[in-house]
Amino acid sequence: MSAPSQPPSPVATHDRGLQRSLKNRHIQLIALGGAIGTGLFYGSSASITMAGPAILLAYLLGGAVIFLIMRALGEMSVHTPVSGAFSHYAYENWGAFPGFFSGWNYWFNYIAVSMAELVVVGSYVQFWFPGVPEWVSSAVFLVLVTAINLVSVRAFGEFEFWFAIIKVTAIVAMILFGLGIICFGWGNGGDATGISNLWAHGGFFPTGISGLTMAMVVVLFSFGGVELIGITAGEADDPRRSIPKAINQVVARILIFYVGAIFVMLCLFPWNQVGKEGSPFVTIFSKLGIGSAATILNVVVLTAAVSAYNSGLYSNGRMLYSLARQGNAPAVLGRLNKAGSPWVGVLASSAVTALAVLLNFLLPGKVFLYVISVALIAGIFNWAMIVVTQLKFRQRLGADEVSRLGFRMPWSPWSNYLVLACLAGVVVLMAFIPDYRVALYVGPAWIALLALAHSLRRRTR
Repeated sequence: MSAPSQPPSPVATHDRGLQRSLKNRHIQLIALGGAIGTGLFYGSSASITMAGPAILLAYLLGGAVIFLIMRALGEMSVHTPVSGAFSHYAYENWGAFPGFFSGWNYWFNYIAVSMAELVVVGSYVQFWFPGVPEWVSSAVFLVLVTAINLVSVRAFGEFEFWFAIIKVTAIVAMILFGLGIICFGWGNGGDATGISNLWAHGGFFPTGISGLTMAMVVVLFSFGGVELIGITAGEADDPRRSIPKAINQVVARILIFYVGAIFVMLCLFPWNQVGKEGSPFVTIFSKLGIGSAATILNVVVLTAAVSAYNSGLYSNGRMLYSLARQGNAPAVLGRLNKAGSPWVGVLASSAVTALAVLLNFLLPGKVFLYVISVALIAGIFNWAMIVVTQLKFRQRLGADEVSRLGFRMPWSPWSNYLVLACLAGVVVLMAFIPDYRVALYVGPAWIALLALAHSLRRRTR
């Protein structure tokens, strides 16, 4: 079946200017780092409040949906490993506007996420230096992370690798120490707590099926960032080996970390008390006699925030690079420096993100919720675009070439329809949660704005 009518894309099958310097270890930790952020360390209590112990099922269901989305992206990334990932695939397989929308929407999404992470950096620094204004700390880390992204993709990969290692180590330690308390009574006078808290306070479904359903909104967004694997395809040294391996392993590892950490929390504390006396991570480390538990956790969450901002800036620079090569953004954004970094795209994204520093100066303590609510609906758009684009991708290839694909999305097209139905359900559920409702107003306005921008671009060309 032929591809939809559209102008030819100037994007080559392989990005000759970008350096293929990311190893498999970089790609795996980049994806882990993007999906494991401050939400697990401090935000998990919100989802537990909604569903109680049944939140474990919500994370398993959400993980299954994300796995299918990543397999859809992986199928295209292995066949055509380019920077810009799903923006390029939407442009080539679906049409001009889908490519335009997909790229700019992803950039917009990560600008909002980056701004949110940059804002919370300041609050973590105040733990040690309460006299330093939050906006000052945000500005310092803005300059630092921007400099790292301008050096080379290898520098970014190493930075992200080690920062993700810190987060993963903290979670593994929390799970192991927590299991020690549950099974052997470590730090609890030898009195093993057991797992009875999973059902002793209103049962496993204390808020009913409705609570479990509502929690899916929070759970799905906690996995946001794992699609960074697709962005790395243009700079992976062996994408046809590393991308499938990273996708198959990283989703399982994220599930283990999320489900394992929350399982431990729910066993040690009644579900309706989680987070009431501070972070569960701090409580667990304190039980073991680690007096500096709060300091250790603050280092970890600071690392998590900087890591997430680093990933956001990396992906935004590459997305602007891809949009420029498509002709969907000013050509200057496609320029590379001698190290192979899209320096104009990185600097432009960093400059827009710097608005968070200004807003944090003008509205201290209020910016985080404002910007994160803007990012929510854009994340749903990203995933839906990936799944639909993969259907268009298969239509363009035809049955014979699809049968020869080395890495395929399982059960397509039925799995595509299932994912789209789940995402649509999440959008409906957002209307019933006040903190998320604002996204339903922002989403349609954002689509209309991009449609207008695309129309004006076509007229000027």
